[in-house]
Formats: sequence, structure tokens, C-alpha cells
Amino acid sequence: MTAQDTEQRPALRSQRLNQITHEPHTKLDALVKAHAPFETRANFARFVVAQYLFQSELVDLYNNAELTAIVPDLPARCRAEAAKADLADLDTEIPAPVAGAVKNPSKARALGWIFVSEGSKLGAAFLIKRAVALELSETFGARHLGEPEGGRAEGWKSFVRTLDSLEFSAEEEAEVEQGAIDAFNRFTVLLEQAYATEAEPA
Repeated sequence: MTAQDTEQRPALRSQRLNQITHEPHTKLDALVKAHAPFETRANFARFVVAQYLFQSELVDLYNNAELTAIVPDLPARCRAEAAKADLADLDTEIPAPVAGAVKNPSKARALGWIFVSEGSKLGAAFLIKRAVALELSETFGARHLGEPEGGRAEGWKSFVRTLDSLEFSAEEEAEVEQGAIDAFNRFTVLLEQAYATEAEPA
């Protein structure tokens, strides 16, 4: 990528969001890799703890009336219950909430959070293959990584089409971008928290 490419702001909102979250996304990927979630089931269970914490914080957003008016199938897209079932499969306690969860964000900021959550389903396609080596699957232990109804690609494309078509003010553009950055940073905090507590007795 040339300096010129870096300076150009992509036309589509979704592309801009990908561009501005590239750094926190890269850092998070490296952190996940460092914790080796697919080495053992115990390691994977800590990863699911982080996923559950993140998804459970977004339940209100996925069921928000203003947001479901924009994305009608939003409630069905939420993976908090799947992650909760995975924890049960892995004999892992439901973690207590961690201070600092997103609270009553604006519509645009909320969509930034949802953008990150929905985008992670694309990466889950690769993660589920790794989980199989731990004898886990879309029906046991790795449900939250499972194929969404209608398929990953189509679910993502339909969400992005909707997001890109919304008319936003300059203030809302800034809010959706901040929401996406905040979401990556929040998952990073939750991941660190999940692995920091692994040595504690249940």
C-alpha cells in the first residue's frame, strides 16, 4: 500500500471502518494468537469467556428497537446465548460482568460496535476449523463460531449494504468510527481479563 493509498478515504463507510480499525484489529489478532486458544480445551475455554463477555455486553444493542428498524434480523444475529452454551459444554462458569461495558450509545456509535461483532463472524469460519482439532463443533463447545443462518458471507454483505446506505451527518460518521474502534479495544480488554483469571480456581 502506498502513502497515497493510505491518505485516500474510501468512498464506502464499511471500507472506511475497515481502514480505521486496521491497527486495533491487527493488535487483537496478535494477542489472540499469543494466548494460543487452540492449543488446549482449557485455553479455548478462556477464549470463549472473552467471547461471552463481549457478546453479552451487546445483547441490548442487538435487541434495540431503533437498530432493529434498520436491520430487522439483528436479534437473531446475537451470539451471547451460543457462547453461554459453549461455556456449559466446556464446564466453565459464566463469568461476572467486567466494568466498562458500552451503555446507551447513540445509533451511529452502536452500529460501529455491531459492525465489529458481525465482522468477526467472517474470521470465525477459520476458527471453527481449528476448534475441530479439539473435538469441538458448531453443536458442542464452539457454537458461537458456527455458520449463521443464510451463510456468513451473505449475512455480512446484507449488513454492510444496509450500513453503507444510511444517511449520516458528519457527527454520526465520527460516532460510528469511534464505536468500531471502541469495540476492538473493549474485546482486547476482555480477552486479557479472560486469560488473566485462568489460574484462579473456579
